[in-house]
Amino acid sequence: MAYLPKDPMMLLSVVNMKLRDFYPSLDALCDDLDVAVQDVAEPLETAGYHYDRQQNAFVR
Repeated sequence: MAYLPKDPMMLLSVVNMKLRDFYPSLDALCDDLDVAVQDVAEPLETAGYHYDRQQNAFVR
């Protein structure tokens, strides 16, 4: 399992950068990093962000 920040704003920054630069989807990112999608999505949803498939990013 890859290290991902616990702070939602840091997590947002890291995940969106990885999605932009390295991965075609949230599923691909999570598969490669060996983390569950909900472990990434839930903290960001709590902070007011949701995953947009078209933008391949978490947005408000």
